[in-house]
Amino acid sequence: MSAAEEAQAAQSVRNGWLLSTPALVILTLFAVGPLMIVVVYSFLAPGQYGNVEWAFSLDGWRGILWTKDIFDDTWGMADANVTIFWRSIKLSVLTTVLTFAVGFPTAWFIATRPAKSRALWLFLITIPFWTNLLIRTYAINEVIRNEGLLNTVLIKLGLISEPLRIIYTDTAVFIGMAYVYLPLMVLPLFAAIDRFDMRLLEAGYDLYASRMQVLRRVILPIVKPGIIAGSILVFVPSLGAYVTPRVLGGGKQMMIGNFIDLQFGQGRNWPLGAALSLTLLIIVTVALLIYVKYANRDVSNGH
Repeated sequence: MSAAEEAQAAQSVRNGWLLSTPALVILTLFAVGPLMIVVVYSFLAPGQYGNVEWAFSLDGWRGILWTKDIFDDTWGMADANVTIFWRSIKLSVLTTVLTFAVGFPTAWFIATRPAKSRALWLFLITIPFWTNLLIRTYAINEVIRNEGLLNTVLIKLGLISEPLRIIYTDTAVFIGMAYVYLPLMVLPLFAAIDRFDMRLLEAGYDLYASRMQVLRRVILPIVKPGIIAGSILVFVPSLGAYVTPRVLGGGKQMMIGNFIDLQFGQGRNWPLGAALSLTLLIIVTVALLIYVKYANRDVSNGH
């Protein structure tokens, strides 16, 4: 390469950086900047009336799983915090499993419809996204509350004599999150099933495989990228859910998102809230890395 060509290539690189500078500045100010503030706050001491004191402290990170006794300043296991973490992970996993159990046959049904009606079914799946999350959560609240639609119908049918106590329980939060995040499972599954070669089913049956064997050895391995993508899309927002546990849990069945809000609000422990936020970010990042790992493995294997 001649000197003129090298100079032209270097000028092209500089022009590219100059063109991307506004985007990089905005990204730094509104994405990296707030994150760095949270990181710094997690290593400071809590202020007496909120905010922070500019003194290095690991109490925020220690407070995730441990709590200090107010009388002798000794540290012990924070049972309430562990319960909140366990509830968040448990409900997120259950929500992912339920949305897959409902979403897979739904996506298969849509993908196997004629091309003319397929768009209509996808349109119906995306309709809930047209309304606010809070409105959808209150809609579920009207269905499962003590005087709601579900209990009213069951009582009139004579199936129960008194209302089912669903609202303000883990079950209510579980049902609400499954309803809210179901489309996030259906759409990736549909995209994967839509590319599935249906002739493979005939080949499996010709080789005397049962329906369960075809499902387990043919269908699921091929649509696995869609399963992983849908699981990530459901698990991640479920883990950090705030509105649904607040409305359907009644403030009693807290999850990590509500716990973080409590620390920045009534708890006035900003370092702990920051440490909890970063812990949630770490969990989400690990989940995404697992997805990337399996997605790259599928690409390398030719799926």
